[in-house]
Amino acid sequence: MMSLDHRDAIVQNLEAAGCSTEMIENFLQCLDENQKEKQLELLEIHREQLLAEVHKEEKKISCLDYLIYQIKK
Repeated sequence: MMSLDHRDAIVQNLEAAGCSTEMIENFLQCLDENQKEKQLELLEIHREQLLAEVHKEEKKISCLDYLIYQIKK
């Protein structure tokens, strides 16, 4: 059985990664049921969502960089 400290560390890490309460609860249920494939699937889905947000922000930065370039020209 997993120690409470280890479980708390997992929750803390998931929270720091921006996971929702629902996702954390699902992850912990999978942990309790030893469903590693489902855990990995949940993490991958969240990772893809984070990357999509990063790409949106990168596009905004590129637009600003273009404007800066045009002004300095």
